[in-house]
Amino acid sequence: MSVKPTRAKRAAGLALSLALLGGLLSGCASDGGTETIRFTFSKREAIPFMTKMVNEYNASQDKTRVVLDTSGVDVVSASFVRGNPPDLMLANYNTEVSRFIDRCALSDLSGTAAAGQIREDYQPLLDQYGHCEGRQSALPYSVMASSVIYDKKIFAAHGIAVPKTWDQLLAACEALKTAGVTPFQATIMDNWTVGQGWFDYAVGGSLDVVDFYQRLAAEGDTVGTTSKTSFSQAFAAPMARMQQLLKYTNKNASSQTYGDGNLAFAQGKAAMYLQGPWAFSEIAKTAPDLELGTFPLPMTNDEKDLAVRVNLDLAAMVPQASKHQEAARAFLDYLYKPEHIQAYNDSQLGFTPLKGAAPPKDPRVAGMIPYVDQGKVYQGPSVLIPKTIPVFNYAQAIALGAQPEATLRTLDADWARLAFRAPAPKEKTK
Repeated sequence: MSVKPTRAKRAAGLALSLALLGGLLSGCASDGGTETIRFTFSKREAIPFMTKMVNEYNASQDKTRVVLDTSGVDVVSASFVRGNPPDLMLANYNTEVSRFIDRCALSDLSGTAAAGQIREDYQPLLDQYGHCEGRQSALPYSVMASSVIYDKKIFAAHGIAVPKTWDQLLAACEALKTAGVTPFQATIMDNWTVGQGWFDYAVGGSLDVVDFYQRLAAEGDTVGTTSKTSFSQAFAAPMARMQQLLKYTNKNASSQTYGDGNLAFAQGKAAMYLQGPWAFSEIAKTAPDLELGTFPLPMTNDEKDLAVRVNLDLAAMVPQASKHQEAARAFLDYLYKPEHIQAYNDSQLGFTPLKGAAPPKDPRVAGMIPYVDQGKVYQGPSVLIPKTIPVFNYAQAIALGAQPEATLRTLDADWARLAFRAPAPKEKTK
């Protein structure tokens, strides 16, 4: 049975609520002379590492208190709309953040100490996602490289050398198949594994991705069968070769998920696997001592075309609307201290984008180091396409046997419609 509260009890409850609310509000405000900044971080696997770094920074000085926000990209996007964005963002650099760049919603970081340390060859990759005239809107923090993962023991047992040309790759597949070994483990049921793996490696190993997307952008809403540049023209040959390679995969590829693929590869059921370094920890759960290596997927017969897929896994950005610009930049420079950014990337098997930075120590990614060092990299063609276009579904359809030409013409039409609706980029405003 419920009991109706007395007036005195209601008054006491109200007083307690006001006291608690006051405590919460005071926790969000500056504490005396300490300035509070909100720092959003999007890499969920690395939250413990970044929490430790934030705590160490807060303990190292008394001018700024950094509050770590891991609420996710949707909440961050909403905060821009409300005019209350975070003070500093360390987030995946993709088409989702390009709208902030093109609309000049991010402040210029060119004058920071961090900016002076970044390798120049990463700038074209940054520019692929957007541009605000006269501003360095973002700085790369962690670069993830991915390529073919291979089982060194299987290669050695069958006398297979790491292939560096298309013909050598086909010869290796035939030799493995003849020996009763499945050349590639594929997981076509999960469309993202086709998009970020098979589709991206095939295209990125065949053409200059930066040049292609620059020419595609110049076409605007005229992209199609009659334009000088289109998906249906440039991607047709790579997709045909992708389909050729998929004949060397496990028979149940169409019903295999990412988890299935990790387990099967750990069990030695295939010699090669098109996945990124994030798969290493999953494979190690079953086979911790498996000797694995990496190499770029050769799609031509010219070794000069070899390159690895990269993505700017994290980039630093300071929104223009932040009311704590100086404090945000001070913490940004702390994050970019060589010992801090190197420690972060070592923990995630990432490449540090600073001049003269040491490469990852893990031997499993050693095969990619020469290519990253020489700038022989490309961003995944699939992730340069806005998410409103279902490119992963298209890649999956082609992997399952759909005609590449027809599917790529659909992709052309999607791109043209989106380009027609897209607003023109803004110039820098003072």
